[in-house]
Amino acid sequence: MIQILKNRRALSTVVTTLIILVVSVLLASVLTYFAINVVSTRVQEESLSVTNEHIWVAADGSAVGAIMITNNGGRDVVINKITVRGQECTTLFADPAQVPTADIAYVAAPAAPYVAVAAGESIVLTSGSTVGVMMTSPDSIGINDIGTTAAFTVFTSQAMYYKETNVQAAPAVVAP
Repeated sequence: MIQILKNRRALSTVVTTLIILVVSVLLASVLTYFAINVVSTRVQEESLSVTNEHIWVAADGSAVGAIMITNNGGRDVVINKITVRGQECTTLFADPAQVPTADIAYVAAPAAPYVAVAAGESIVLTSGSTVGVMMTSPDSIGINDIGTTAAFTVFTSQAMYYKETNVQAAPAVVAP
């Protein structure tokens, strides 16, 4: 009889240890979840909207690309680089007064209101603002690429934004 009581006490020791272990793991996981939740709600997130993407190729084979970037997040964003088909665009022109609801029109050579962005320079986009970006000679796009797909990638310090578009023939520009 004494041996049976000893066995029951031995079993209760194991069960007690397991209960303490499970409770401590649950407590640690609840505290971790709470800490992550508090920190993530306090951080303002970066959110860009890349729209109105175009790549036009003129009859002479010259190409012009254009995208509109809107900062929908609660913090300012620095656009480090823009690539087309994985190749960095070095001749960028920015229009910080771009209207978010208007599409970007084709121009053979970006001029005012577009301002040249120096090579290696970043574009700063404040919260709630929109910028139109044009690039000349994106990647190695030529007349044979009309109808194919090309991808824009916008790089910031925290994310990459990817958008695809079809390469279009440039509309005929009528001289005034």
